[in-house]
Amino acid sequence: MNLLTNRDKEIIEYLFAAERDAREVSKVTDKFPELTIEDAYLIQDGLLARKRMEEGTKTVGMKLGLTSKAKQKMMGVNEAIYGYLHSDMLAFEWEPISFSQFIHPKVEPEIAFLLAEDLKGEHITIEDVLKATKYVAPALEVIDSRYKDFRFTLNDVIADNCSSAKFVVGSKWVSPSAIDIGSIGMVLSKNGKLEQTGSSAAVLGHPAAAIAWAVNQLHTIGKGLRKGDIVLSGAMSEAIAFQAGDSVIAAFDGLGSVSMYCE
Repeated sequence: MNLLTNRDKEIIEYLFAAERDAREVSKVTDKFPELTIEDAYLIQDGLLARKRMEEGTKTVGMKLGLTSKAKQKMMGVNEAIYGYLHSDMLAFEWEPISFSQFIHPKVEPEIAFLLAEDLKGEHITIEDVLKATKYVAPALEVIDSRYKDFRFTLNDVIADNCSSAKFVVGSKWVSPSAIDIGSIGMVLSKNGKLEQTGSSAAVLGHPAAAIAWAVNQLHTIGKGLRKGDIVLSGAMSEAIAFQAGDSVIAAFDGLGSVSMYCE
């Protein structure tokens, strides 16, 4: 088991305070340019443990990032990244979300997977993911990097739990056997105006492929996904910014829609 260094603990407190106070900060690698991806994931774990200790939250699932080949190329990497969903991140369509808790939030459309059984091991495939999934549903994820101007390196964003803030899951839950998850079209609107269109194929060719990648990565550190976990498989389009008073809705072919209102 890797132990946190004094540097790691300093970074954890730095990021924890930035999120708690809704305050943007300079990216971690400005001060610690030697930070590696392995360091960043260790800090991510420590940050979430800090939240559990201070706020009593619990892990409810996982989120995937950089699942678009275009975004990977932009960041100069060749694989996705992952972070964790905590209970305090869950929001509901029928309750307004307070803008005051954010810094410079954006929202992106995703497909949520609800697992019916544990999913772990190596050489996990799309078929394994679909077999382990009870339902899929439309979802919106609010991302809100704690870093100034939403600018960071790969290692910075991993340490910051991949910019996680809030997520909303729609009310329509569909069996994965009842829909072609690999070719779902999506339209994202804000205040009644079209903002983005996208397809589930943008998520590593198939959203379940992104989840399979994550499970295989987790296996290398002795982890996996658990029955009951919610997994956000990755953005189907570019994220859009929003402000207080904005209403956002994403409509998915065969999955219905999911919405949020920010006050």
